[in-house]
Parts: sequence; C-alpha cells; structure tokens
Amino acid sequence: MRQAAGSKVGLVNLIGWVASVPRVPPAYPAVGGGAVSLAITTYYPLTGTLGGATFWLLIEVPVLLALTMLAARRAPVAALVPGLAVSIILLRMVWPGPLSLILAGCAGWSLGAVGAAAAGLYLRSLDGNRRRAVARAVQDQRLALARDLHDFVAHDVSGMLVQAQAARLAPGLPPRIEDALRRIEDGGQRALASLDRTVHMLNEPARGPAPGIDGLRDLADGFSPTVGVNLVVEARQISREASATVYRVVTEALTNVRRHAPRATTVDIAVTREGDLVHVRVDDDGSAGQPEADERGSRFAEHGRNGRNGGFGLAGLAEVLETVGGSLSAGPHGAGWRVTAAIPV
Repeated sequence: MRQAAGSKVGLVNLIGWVASVPRVPPAYPAVGGGAVSLAITTYYPLTGTLGGATFWLLIEVPVLLALTMLAARRAPVAALVPGLAVSIILLRMVWPGPLSLILAGCAGWSLGAVGAAAAGLYLRSLDGNRRRAVARAVQDQRLALARDLHDFVAHDVSGMLVQAQAARLAPGLPPRIEDALRRIEDGGQRALASLDRTVHMLNEPARGPAPGIDGLRDLADGFSPTVGVNLVVEARQISREASATVYRVVTEALTNVRRHAPRATTVDIAVTREGDLVHVRVDDDGSAGQPEADERGSRFAEHGRNGRNGGFGLAGLAEVLETVGGSLSAGPHGAGWRVTAAIPV
C-alpha cells in the first residue's frame, strides 16, 4: 500500500511538471494524465479491490480538472480523456455497489469536468477574439499606409513627372538634357506603376501566404518593357519561408536596378539549390560603361549604409539572413552589379 501511495504521489508530481512546461503541447499532458487516471480507476472494478484513498482523490481531481481546462483551451479533443477520468473516478469509492448509486455519482462528478471544459472553451473564444482584433488592427494600419502613399507620395511623384514632361517641350534642348528628362519621365512612370501596385496590395486583406518562387515569373515579366529579364529557377521543395525570402531578395535587387541602373538592358536571375541552401544570383549589365557607373556604385554604398541604420534594403536583408544561417552580398560585376544570396531551405 505504501508503494502504491508513493507511486501515486510521483504521478501527480510528474503530471504537474509536464503541465508547467510551456513548450509541451497541452494535448500531451492532458491525454497522458487522463489515461493514467483511467487505468487506475479501472483497476478497482477489474480486480475487485475496494477503494479508500480519499486524500488522493483530493489531489488527483483538481489536477485532472486543470488539464481538462488547459486542453479545452488549446486542443479541445484532448480534453475528453481527463474529462472522462474525472467523471468515473468515483468508481474507486463505490465499486461494487448499486448501479443507481454509481450512475448518480458519475453524473455528479461529470459536472465538474463539464465546467472545466466550458471554462477552457471560453478562454479559447477570448483567444480567437484577440487574434481577430490584432488582425483588424494590422489591416487598419495597412489601409492608413495606403492612404498616405496615395495622398502624399503619389502626389509628389506626379508633380515631378509633370515638370519633366513640361521641360521636354522647351525648344532647342541639348541632346543630353533631353535624354535626362526622358529618363526622369520614364522613371516617374515606373514609380507610379509600382506605387499603384503597392497601394492595391495594402488595400487587400492578407488572404494567403506571401509570394514566393512561383511569383518570380510574373515579377520578371512586369519589371520593365525596356529591360530584358532572363529567369532560371532550379529550386523546388523548399519551405514557404525560404521561398518568400527568395522572392524578397529578387524584388529588392530589381528595385535597385530600377533606381540605380537606368541604362541597364539585361537582368539575369538564377535561383538554384545546393544541399540545404538556395542560391540566388541577380546580375545586370549596368550602364554599359557610361560615366554614371561610378555614381551608381556610390549610391549602392549609401543604400547599404541606410539599410543598416534602418533595417531596410539589401543590408537589412543581409542581417536577417545572417540570423538564420544564410548570407547576402552585393557588389560590382563587370559593367553592372551582382547580388548573391544563400538562403537555408
């Protein structure tokens, strides 16, 4: 009897320890503790043993009720096991006895299990309401950002575009000035198109995962009518997070081509997999030896410094990849620029 009592106390300590570990899924301690309690309860009628451990019940029942509430909050199906264990635990005290007494006793004890499950389900509903409230707040922020982009940024870009178009109408402009104005106009048109896509995306609720490798073809096709984009993808069966990171790296590289290489005519994108890494390479032919290549390089350097200060751009992506075991680098490559990244699958 002392050995049995000692094993029961050890069981309670084990159940309490497992339930207190935050990383253990709540279904495990609930199902495990409930199953052990059911096994102990069925031991009495199967062997004809008379129960009398009232003090043990005062310890075991609260633990089972706590496990029932925890499971109902996180994994409702698992709450059935400890709930059933509480409902029939009185068999240890009344078996063998009149059937009516057994049924009445089990029905009364089951009310406690039902109450614990109801409390857990109520907490589960509160968790759902909190998640929905956070999602609504995020959506409101997205809409506010979209309105700001439309009201301020688009207005200013449109004003610059109109000024460039008006300047081109002046007679007798030198060829270099006219060409510069044309490039300003083309850049403004592309900026407005990108801004329209961004505002449209921000106004749409997040209904699915972020774009990944499958969206690279559409990204390349819609990049620029004057730049040929060659895309080669040889990476499959990677995680959703890695796929989204690949898309983000390519998007940032193309954005920098648009900003800093207005004379680029070709961009080569290669996505390959080697072992546990996905390699991304984005090359452009830059300014094809034009004098502004040095200016472009200095702008990339400035962009890198800004990225490290603010956490955006290629430098920000490099920091993110370093934290997960990847890497990202960017630098001159011939007459153009190359961006390379290694992303864990």
